[in-house]
Amino acid sequence: MLSIALHEIGHLVPAKLFGIKVTQYMVGFGRTVWSRRRGDTEYGIKAVPLGGFIRMIGMFPPEPGGDPNRLRKASTGPIQALVEDARRAASEEIQPGDEGRVFYRKAWWKKLIVMLGGPAMNVILALMLAAGVLMTFGNPERPVLAPTVSQVSECVIPASEERATCEPTDVPAPAAEAGFQPGDQIVSFNGQPVTSWEQVSAEIRAAGAGTARVGVERDGQQITLTPDLALAERPTLDSTVDDPQYSEVGFLGVMPIVSGYEKEDVGGVLAWSGNFIVRVGEAMAGIPERMGNVWDASFGGAERDPDTPVSIVGAGRIGGEIVSELEGAHRVVTFIMLLATFNMAIAIFNLIPLLPLDGGHAAGAIWEGIKRGFARVARRPAPRPVDVAKGLPIAYGVAFVLIGMAVLLIYADIVNPIRLFG
Repeated sequence: MLSIALHEIGHLVPAKLFGIKVTQYMVGFGRTVWSRRRGDTEYGIKAVPLGGFIRMIGMFPPEPGGDPNRLRKASTGPIQALVEDARRAASEEIQPGDEGRVFYRKAWWKKLIVMLGGPAMNVILALMLAAGVLMTFGNPERPVLAPTVSQVSECVIPASEERATCEPTDVPAPAAEAGFQPGDQIVSFNGQPVTSWEQVSAEIRAAGAGTARVGVERDGQQITLTPDLALAERPTLDSTVDDPQYSEVGFLGVMPIVSGYEKEDVGGVLAWSGNFIVRVGEAMAGIPERMGNVWDASFGGAERDPDTPVSIVGAGRIGGEIVSELEGAHRVVTFIMLLATFNMAIAIFNLIPLLPLDGGHAAGAIWEGIKRGFARVARRPAPRPVDVAKGLPIAYGVAFVLIGMAVLLIYADIVNPIRLFG
């Protein structure tokens, strides 16, 4: 809710700087539970914590040839009636002396700044939060692995099978048979000193099948273990999640510990942001398909896909899981990165060029700028402000879809929530 409140401040501040009259700044929807008036603006909190808004006067221009404060009666067409009712409601907010403080009279670039101010605030928050983690703690997606054993595999499982439990037909892992233990620090491989997990992994893969001599330090003493390495299907070094590739290489069956995470510079933070924007775009493109899984998980007993969207209820539940399940720095870091990704997602979603989202109003401002630029070049009279009210029927349809999605997601997050830990 703090992120949403700051998003609305991103709209509020430039609106006031440009002289637009803002009558309300509210966090939440529904009944007002607390408010205070300062100047022209009522600041408050509403009962339903599912968003926020600011109310600027004169969002829609009057009809061509009409008076800003007097609009003709609505026509009999239902769509036109919706548009004209919205115009009438907007005009009723304009008091004598407010004619120069209405939104639609402002320069197109001022309107664009006001509408982009909210998403820009979320981007700034995301970058600040992510930079604080990536430049101090390190990038959680880029762990630094040490040549110390954290876990010993019980059996050899082909990587392509994507399972974690052993089956009766699986052969025992070489490390388990040779007596490796968690906490063993690997110091040499076949007589060659090793100082990093990358060296250890490369030596094991290249050795193939056969007996190897592995020097480990255990409880302050150095001992030599002689595992009989196996050939196993493992991911190649250039394998990716989208394009998995495998090859038969030497396999020992130990997992390294994570000694830390690679720290990023400013360029790394910007690269993280760019990659995240791409991932969010791909996720949004798959929302219709993922909402089908949410429906099945809510009413058909299907397993909830962890890649499906969540509501604010689900986000709060995930935050609670992080606080209760993780410890120390990992708890704080994971929570901060969750907030960073949440803010970036808010910004990107609001930039979709459809009303009632910020991107819809921004698109109208950009189109107005293009029209005015063309008129200036062609030496024509300046055109009227772009009438975004004509897009209200689409806005109502989009709002209906978003409300339906929100209700379904809230229900799913209650009856079949995504669980990060078991």
